Amino acid sequence: MRQRPRLALVPGEPAGIGPELVVRAAQRSWDADLVVYGDRNALLHAAQALGLPLRLISPNDPSAAGPGALAHVEIPLAAPAAFGHPEPRNARATIAALETAAGACLQGLCDGIVTGPVHKAAINDGGIPYTGTTELLAAQAGCEVVMMLANDIVRVALATTHLPLREVADAITADGLERTLRILHAALRRDFGIDTPRIAVLGLNPHAGEDGHLGREELDIVIPLLDRLRGESWTLIGPLPADTAFLPAKLRGFDAVLAMYHDQGLPVLKYSGFEQAVNLTLGLPYPRVAVDHGTALDLAGRGVADPSSLFAAIETCTRLARNRMRAGT
Repeated sequence: MRQRPRLALVPGEPAGIGPELVVRAAQRSWDADLVVYGDRNALLHAAQALGLPLRLISPNDPSAAGPGALAHVEIPLAAPAAFGHPEPRNARATIAALETAAGACLQGLCDGIVTGPVHKAAINDGGIPYTGTTELLAAQAGCEVVMMLANDIVRVALATTHLPLREVADAITADGLERTLRILHAALRRDFGIDTPRIAVLGLNPHAGEDGHLGREELDIVIPLLDRLRGESWTLIGPLPADTAFLPAKLRGFDAVLAMYHDQGLPVLKYSGFEQAVNLTLGLPYPRVAVDHGTALDLAGRGVADPSSLFAAIETCTRLARNRMRAGT
């Protein structure tokens, strides 16, 4: 058994800020051994642009890497990466890096994966149908997952993700909510080490439906489900009105918040600490943590991109992987 977690690190879109954020991460010591999956030339090009040292060494012994060096698995690009200009021909390499790194986790070669930002349009323009890395990893692992974003202030999981607002109400079902809550509850226990998670559940409607006067989803779907799960000794708070659930005094009583849709919970999280926020995929056989920002093509190669979210993602994934290693899961 490894003494330290081994994390797969995927830069993401090679024309964006991902490679240079990886270079910045290579300058620090971590409580995990990092293995970067990506194109050697793109990483060295980013290091040169930043004026920082980077040595890429064999992945066989990632613990041998120190500041300025990273263990590396080559995933070659089809065309040279140019800062700020995504190349659709490189779409397959972007996907291959994600799938190869995730495959290493499924095989037990790595204990978790940290992913940088990808450019969805470039991947689709490259002829690969792609809706998101969360969906990609879930399909590869053959499991259902839940998206959660977190910072030092709050953890927010989503009952629905990228849906038009007019479709959200129809997507809120008792079966779907139960699956989401079970994945969230299990992840809080296994990955975060919380024996009895306290989960706040937001209502779908304003004022959590106001006893049916502003919608019946709470009365017909949410409340019966929460009552049933409380029968399993779960600590569930809600359904709560979303406009007051995030007050600091209330947040201290929750370990996580389940929001019904994307823009119900995430604006609060991002306002409370965007730079340190990370994106987690719960339910996978391994921890997956991503940065909570895009490719920032306009900043690529200029050396001004903030690495805080990547650093937070590495630290978070390290903690989650260590918890799983201790628990033997």
